[in-house]
Amino acid sequence: MKLQRIQQIENYIQQQGSISLDELCHVFNVSKNTIRRDINELEKRGTIKKVYGGVVYVENNLVSFENRTIYNQTEKEQIGARAASLIKEEDLIYVDSGTTTSQILKHIDPELSFTLLTNNLDIINLAAAMKNVQLILIGNSYKRDTRSFVGIEDETIVTRYNINKAFMAATGVSITSGLTNSDLMEYRIKKMIVERTKDVYLLADSSKFDHSTLLTYSPLENIKGIVTSRDIPEEYVEFCNSHTIELLYSN
Repeated sequence: MKLQRIQQIENYIQQQGSISLDELCHVFNVSKNTIRRDINELEKRGTIKKVYGGVVYVENNLVSFENRTIYNQTEKEQIGARAASLIKEEDLIYVDSGTTTSQILKHIDPELSFTLLTNNLDIINLAAAMKNVQLILIGNSYKRDTRSFVGIEDETIVTRYNINKAFMAATGVSITSGLTNSDLMEYRIKKMIVERTKDVYLLADSSKFDHSTLLTYSPLENIKGIVTSRDIPEEYVEFCNSHTIELLYSN
């Protein structure tokens, strides 16, 4: 029974990528002491790593950016195109690092004039070819897994700007945990951005809903809108309607 539970826990952590101890206790209906003992067994196998408040899967738990891009590709392109329609002349926007957010600039009028903050390499490369875009970079250390720049020594680079719209990515989205992310350095940037932005939009394909990871960078009720497809769970439609969150469908 114990060995079967440990294997189930390992499989669950692998699926989630990262997860808190409290959530593991809830999912498997065991005490925190039991979970800690099981986690110690898994750590000996070398497939998980303990972090503050939870665990991460370390054996191929992070799919490369290139491979993640092909999952739900058509859906992500449609979401990116819908989000692009929200960008107006002279906006000051932030585009987050992610396989869905990276689609936005592919669908913007190349003559449009606006200011763009970002930490994503692909977005930087696209924006560099747009002559009317003022490009501002965030982050000073390159992270290859997500093709993004992380780490901020001078936080005033974010706090000095009044951002009109932020187009955010999330590893997981849930009603209870909000918009979540697994990486502490990425989390720090995301949290600063949403705190400085007037209108925050989440870009999320259907696979992101009802999942959560270790770090919440924004409660779900605090955002302006969600750009997504029409097949999201019904409880999220009801939640958005009751909290005046715009649901912007891509199809």
